[in-house]
Amino acid sequence: MAITQLDPKTALIVIDLQKGIIALPTVHPAQPVIDNSATLANAFREKGLPVVIVNVVDSAPGRTDQSVDSDEQPPADWAELTPELNVQESDIKISKTTWGAFNKTDLDQQLQALGVTQVVVVGIATSIGVESTARQAYELGYNVTIATDSMTDLNLDTHNNSVNLVFPRLAETGTKDEVLAALNK
Repeated sequence: MAITQLDPKTALIVIDLQKGIIALPTVHPAQPVIDNSATLANAFREKGLPVVIVNVVDSAPGRTDQSVDSDEQPPADWAELTPELNVQESDIKISKTTWGAFNKTDLDQQLQALGVTQVVVVGIATSIGVESTARQAYELGYNVTIATDSMTDLNLDTHNNSVNLVFPRLAETGTKDEVLAALNK
């Protein structure tokens, strides 16, 4: 579904644009995703709307087929946010240990306290952090918008599955410019 409107209390959620994630081999170059996300963050701040900056600091416990070697430590700056986001004191900062930004964090409570009814979700990786956060937001009753040119994934098939099959079922989708146009209405 195309972007029809943004609620008066809409928050931008930027997922995992941190040094360790943006260094991964993504299917689209990370820099345009970073630039688009930063542009959206600045526009939301100019309108006095909440900007949520999310980073992942650990992995959730449990066994998977893609386990991480527990002896392997990520670089010290792995969770450090990319400077292009120009994180502000007024931004909501969420550090997570699961794929989605709402699980095991106080993000929902913070957004509810601000009266937020809609979220725009961007970041890396489309089928992991972005999709999980969008699903959780939808399940919590938020209107969800996805800026599809402000995200990428590690796998083209999973990116396309999220963008073409999952997101249209739970969100309005469009480009960064369409989000900006709706923001300026």
